[in-house]
Amino acid sequence: MTDPYPFLIGGQWRTSDRVAEVRFPYTGEVVAQVYQAAGRDLEDALVAAERGFAITRKLPAHARSRILYDLLAQMERRGEELVTALTLEGGKTQNVARGEVARAQETVRVAAEEAKRITGEIVPIDWTEAGENRHGLARHLPLGPVLGIAPFNYPLNLACHKLAPAIAAGNSFILKPASNTPLSGRLLAEMTLEAGFPPEALSYVVCPGSLAETLARDPRIKYLSFTGSSAVGWHLKEIAGRKRVGLELGGNAAAIVHEDAHIDYAVSRIAMGGFANAGQNCISVQRVLIHRPVYNETLEKLLDRISRMKVGDPRDPTVEVGPMIDARAAAAALATVQEAVAGGAQVLLGGRCEGTLFQPTVLGNTTPDMRVNREEIFAPVITVTPYDDFDEAIRLANDTDYGLQSGVFTQNVNRIMRALELIEVGGLQINDVSTFRVDQMPYGGVKGSGVGREGPRYAIEEMTELKLMVINLNGGKE
Repeated sequence: MTDPYPFLIGGQWRTSDRVAEVRFPYTGEVVAQVYQAAGRDLEDALVAAERGFAITRKLPAHARSRILYDLLAQMERRGEELVTALTLEGGKTQNVARGEVARAQETVRVAAEEAKRITGEIVPIDWTEAGENRHGLARHLPLGPVLGIAPFNYPLNLACHKLAPAIAAGNSFILKPASNTPLSGRLLAEMTLEAGFPPEALSYVVCPGSLAETLARDPRIKYLSFTGSSAVGWHLKEIAGRKRVGLELGGNAAAIVHEDAHIDYAVSRIAMGGFANAGQNCISVQRVLIHRPVYNETLEKLLDRISRMKVGDPRDPTVEVGPMIDARAAAAALATVQEAVAGGAQVLLGGRCEGTLFQPTVLGNTTPDMRVNREEIFAPVITVTPYDDFDEAIRLANDTDYGLQSGVFTQNVNRIMRALELIEVGGLQINDVSTFRVDQMPYGGVKGSGVGREGPRYAIEEMTELKLMVINLNGGKE
């Protein structure tokens, strides 16, 4: 094993007297060690972020775009390193790891383009008599130091969804990765420096979440972007003070399959959407609602497809479902399943786990009040429920505190428009599952699923200040 990896403070790599282990979720073996930042390091990161912002705010659009394109080139050249890191730190299957690297590259590419498209507008002032001979100009200006807290499930791409818009907008940046998955974040920080981002403007800190709260509280941070659990996210918002906050939190997405759906296609998408990345996806399909006339057919095909999924070592390219992030997470999910079974639910498939390997699980005969339906299970588990009419399906889909994304399979435009109007989510996928996301689209939730939107263009808007200037021609000399 190599020496522990350092963390980054204002472009300078540092060590400390505290070391954390990174374990491969499939075997539990230690694959790396990382030095952890202390309180004084975080203070230095804040000081550096302010100093760095004085530089980044002056960078012209072409320079910000060039940095991002150079970062993209680094990521393309070192793609295999990123795939290996994602597999070892998070237990991702080869397919999912390569998909995340490709998406992260696309996120950076889109941000590089958007850096050149940060526009303003001419605001008409003379709508009233008092505004005669005045002209308004509105511009988006850099906001200030950005703190990005990334999750374990997609530690590279979701870090890029915070870092790349911050660079595009002209802000300095501090990255705090999840404790389980710091390796891809280290590579990203290293590549960002090599791409020419001002060193003072970049920090990468590995530390416990409790210590990272000092960053979230600090008024020198102007924007906090957090992806993770709802409990932690809303807590951070409470302590963040006046700063802007973007939260991309949990979900327990519904997939509605109506009788006019393309059943085979719906089944293939639900199987992917419910079990990719071992179900550890905030927009993972969790609740499958099936119109009663096609319930038996859909369920039979769904169980057949899921039963053929290969579970095991994520380094095996034929494996579809790898391990969960750790044994504690797997045990918590299993307890939720067992609680549902004790309450009358039926295990139609799976329902077992060994260590971190959780067998793909399908539950029937559940009720809306069960935790397996009300909460985010974040595991390879789905529930299946029949419904009698489309309004009932909408009601069931909305019967949750979450509202990130949902999917509806139907060919009827009236039902589609009713779903758009009535299903309480930030994103609605028609003839696809909630798990669909491309990285340029606006992405975020309602209700308990968060506030704000990701996607480079939309995150740039969150990370900039709209400033209005009014020119009074009456006060000038002819």
